[in-house]
Amino acid sequence: MSAEFRQGGQSVVVDAGPDFRQQMLSNRIARLDGLLLTHEHNDHVAGLDDLRPFCFKQKSSIDVFGLPRVLTEIKKRFAYAFSDNPYPGVPRLELQEIQPGVAFKVGDMEFLPIPVLHGKLPIVGYRCEDVAYLTDVKTLSEEAYGMLGGLRRLVISALQPKAHHSHLTLEDALLEIEKIGAEKSVLTHLSHNFPPTADLVHQLPAGVEIGVDGGWV
Repeated sequence: MSAEFRQGGQSVVVDAGPDFRQQMLSNRIARLDGLLLTHEHNDHVAGLDDLRPFCFKQKSSIDVFGLPRVLTEIKKRFAYAFSDNPYPGVPRLELQEIQPGVAFKVGDMEFLPIPVLHGKLPIVGYRCEDVAYLTDVKTLSEEAYGMLGGLRRLVISALQPKAHHSHLTLEDALLEIEKIGAEKSVLTHLSHNFPPTADLVHQLPAGVEIGVDGGWV
């Protein structure tokens, strides 16, 4: 599961899961200026090798941003891309360390890493101007709430109806949405444990929508 921030001719994507290639093709994303990682779980990084077509086309490396712990894992799992004598054709990745609460820029876009907990694992979401993307969330700190004021759009995960050890439920997510107070909120990372979307939408309060593949917020 990925999300794209686009501004002008620049495109920055969050996470690269196993279906990263298909998502990029389906959404006609032909340029990539940077990749932001929320955490190191395989459903968020397994598609990193599919950055290589962007490297070929753009004739440059791709900046990959993540917490130090996450980047250490990336270097282990994709060691062939970081060899002193890499095989021709490997993805060219420039790893860039970030810290929660410390903003950084990718081209003309500025991103603020938002610290959240995925169960007990510290991960990050991202805010760019008045849009924030938070996935795999279980709990938010007061520090995180302070970084999420004045949002126009919030995208936040809601895994399933029943309690889960490392993810928000729908009820949990709606409480967070109310507390954060964005103008509009979009639910993502929903599992098959929910009823069909056409039925689920009637359970949602005004200003809350269900995210769809290729949708814009």
